[in-house]
Amino acid sequence: MIAAIGLGALVGVLLGLLGGGGSILAVPALVYGAGLTLAAAVPTSLLVVGVSSATALLPRLRAGLVRWRLAAVIGGTGAAATFAGAAVNRLLDPRVVLGGFAALMVVAGLRMLRETDDSGGDCALPGGGINWRGCLPKSVAAGLSVGFLTGLFGVGGGFLIIPALVLLLGLTMPTAVATSLAIIVINSAAGFAAHLGDVALDYGITVAFTAAAIIGSLAAGRLATRLPTHRLQRAFAWLVFAVAAFVATQALVNPAPA
Repeated sequence: MIAAIGLGALVGVLLGLLGGGGSILAVPALVYGAGLTLAAAVPTSLLVVGVSSATALLPRLRAGLVRWRLAAVIGGTGAAATFAGAAVNRLLDPRVVLGGFAALMVVAGLRMLRETDDSGGDCALPGGGINWRGCLPKSVAAGLSVGFLTGLFGVGGGFLIIPALVLLLGLTMPTAVATSLAIIVINSAAGFAAHLGDVALDYGITVAFTAAAIIGSLAAGRLATRLPTHRLQRAFAWLVFAVAAFVATQALVNPAPA
């Protein structure tokens, strides 16, 4: 239980600071830290990430940072794709799922090591709007990809959404973080619904993990505007690499029970 509280707080802090990233640690934390099976860890992760992301979103709502139409497009298409990801998850051996999860973590870490600027991609209009004619297909593709991964691995996908929002759609980093949190809430709710009924949740661990994540996200949200985002991303990337190596090793020598 102590491990669940500490790891839940870490996930919440990362979500509050970066608008994503914490979710990719939630499943390994629940499996290897809290002792859940993989089948139980995936829906628990989605519940924790969804609730803590909604909490981290609250201060951004007051600031008016969320692009709601964009969140609706990406989140709506992603919500549909989560059910496909959940269906594939049920067909795969836990060892394969954890191996794929480790590979996804490496991709996420490499993405975060790259410098991200706020100059905007080819979707941004000079007045600050979005060129929907060119960006709608990209938004739908991003939503489907992230939604599928949400259902398959139990991740919110913020580490993929934020680069897409900044580089493809031209949002500034603060707006991208806020919009990403809204999308994560939508995807996590859909993913949780897709896995609902697969396995009984451990309510003690779920409540402790979620409460710690909420507290962590609230505390981190107050600090997010005062800390250098690029430095945080680099530190988190190296943490992700370390956890990916651990998960890959465990998948080979000590796979989690289904």
